[in-house]
Amino acid sequence: MKKVPVLLIISVLLSALLFTAGCSSSQTESANSSKTGDTINIGAVLDISGTSSSLGIPERDTLQMMADQLNAKGGINGKQVKMIIMDNKSDETESVLAVKKLIDNDKVVAVIGASASGTSLAMVDTVQKEGVPMISLATNSKIVQPVAEHKWVFKMAQSDATVADKMIIYAKAKGAQKIAVLYMNNAFGDGGKKALIESAAAKGIDVVFEDKFEATDKEMSAQLAKIKASEAQAVLVWAIPPSASILTRNYRDLGLKIPLIHCHGIANQKFLELADESANNIVLPVGKIVVAEQLPDSDPQKQVLLSYAKDYSERFKSQPNTFGGHAWDAFSMLVNVIKESGTDRVKIRDGLEKTTGFTGISGVFNMSAQDHNGLDEACMVMVEVKDGKWNLIK
Repeated sequence: MKKVPVLLIISVLLSALLFTAGCSSSQTESANSSKTGDTINIGAVLDISGTSSSLGIPERDTLQMMADQLNAKGGINGKQVKMIIMDNKSDETESVLAVKKLIDNDKVVAVIGASASGTSLAMVDTVQKEGVPMISLATNSKIVQPVAEHKWVFKMAQSDATVADKMIIYAKAKGAQKIAVLYMNNAFGDGGKKALIESAAAKGIDVVFEDKFEATDKEMSAQLAKIKASEAQAVLVWAIPPSASILTRNYRDLGLKIPLIHCHGIANQKFLELADESANNIVLPVGKIVVAEQLPDSDPQKQVLLSYAKDYSERFKSQPNTFGGHAWDAFSMLVNVIKESGTDRVKIRDGLEKTTGFTGISGVFNMSAQDHNGLDEACMVMVEVKDGKWNLIK
């Protein structure tokens, strides 16, 4: 056999090694480019299943729709947006695990969510420590207060204090000087109860009865029977479906005649379906999306509301609600900031805080270093249910 020169063998081996290294380097660079250069990862943690699913499902649908629309138009400054949505199952622990995955594994530039107050509050410590902008879709004021301790956290939903004031003012206008308060036994309900009691005290209204119930309860007749025997002249409820719908049916079954005033948490089709005819004549403060067509043309939100309603109904064959509207606000505001400031998390946080005059679904937002919600009382209207439909109280 003819011997092959050693130098030739070494030369061939070196060439092969260099070629392999070149390919490996090229593949690594390509992968990094794909992860950080070609797409912008935005995360969302939503209550898609579990007790708060009536909130999370329309929020998920809205985010998917808006990401698709944005990418079809070229994305943000030429980069496609990857919307990574996780279901926390309406569970606070799951919410924390989900947000950590989005931050550690998916390297998201910001997080939208969660849908409910408890699941949102559960994520605050994580985003604060990691320095990641978070835009909650929930109500509880504690999500963003005090602002000095919630530097990275913003929220789109109207605050519980604003909702409570609307409810108390309406009850007082109807002649009620003594009220009963019922609320869900969770962070959402606790925040609402606190806001209602504080607002009532400030306006000279006596709370003569208060009680709570679980989100999974199937019967609230016992609490309502006590209210019927009390001096209460109106009942104010802080809940979401399905428990809010069950309570409403129990209310009618017991023959209570005093006004039933719900909070904004029932403003979706699920409540109307579950409560059925029992929902008629109840009153609530709510964001304007459910009565968009009934608003005067002078309302600064009307055209934005009608545009969103058209897009949503065409895609999902159903009407949008306030919860999907919170997601619209979060996504739109975040996209605007990224267009102007890029994907640096610090710059995104700063941009959100400086956002003013932003006309959204939930209201006209004016954020500041002192206010990470940015909404005033003009963001809500009073609505009455008549024949299974929302009607603006003028």
